[in-house]
Amino acid sequence: MTSWTDIVAAHPELACRVRQCFAIRKHATLATLRRDGSPRISGIEVDFADDGLYLGMMPNSLKALDLRRDPRLALHSPTEDTPPDDPGSWLGDAKIAGRATEVPGMDEAHRFALDILEVVHTTVSASGDRLVIESWHADRGLQCRERR
Repeated sequence: MTSWTDIVAAHPELACRVRQCFAIRKHATLATLRRDGSPRISGIEVDFADDGLYLGMMPNSLKALDLRRDPRLALHSPTEDTPPDDPGSWLGDAKIAGRATEVPGMDEAHRFALDILEVVHTTVSASGDRLVIESWHADRGLQCRERR
């Protein structure tokens, strides 16, 4: 797995766009796995720190218990609608997938550091007629593709 600081160092433009997407609102969406393997989505605040990417949670929250049991997760940035009169100006949305490791010493609250497997930024082309999907994956590296 890779840390957020590794992504920033290797692909600063992608990292900047992803961070901008997460900054448009306070709460992102976190997907975890319940005990029975079914998905759980929850609101979450994402902390892009100088030394990595972190999630903080209330004591014994279900999402924290999910991550203690199975560290796999996905994050989705807050979103805004594409401007109808200028779709090419849309900031886009971002997704991050990976694994969480609990940081010790947080008293009753939970703090998790993220090891990143995948980062995706999706936006619309300047002409507004195509989706532009830029992604980094630990196994495939950086890729950019367009879809009509």
